[in-house]
Amino acid sequence: MSLPSRCPVCDKPAVRSRENNWRPFCSERCQLIDLGAWMDGSHRIIGRDSTGQVGKPWDTHTRDKTPPEEE
Repeated sequence: MSLPSRCPVCDKPAVRSRENNWRPFCSERCQLIDLGAWMDGSHRIIGRDSTGQVGKPWDTHTRDKTPPEEE
């Protein structure tokens, strides 16, 4: 059974079924765009790290990173 849905990257129709190797995306391109966003830190989940401290958006990869300049 296939369920109609929208691609989370480009909003084109995407089929959620076993036949779609890139589900929930419409194509391999959109799947790789999303993966790249997770890899470069554009997508992140903020929460407590293993030490119990609450993480901040700019310290997802390393605590040595300088926070972004405030405008």
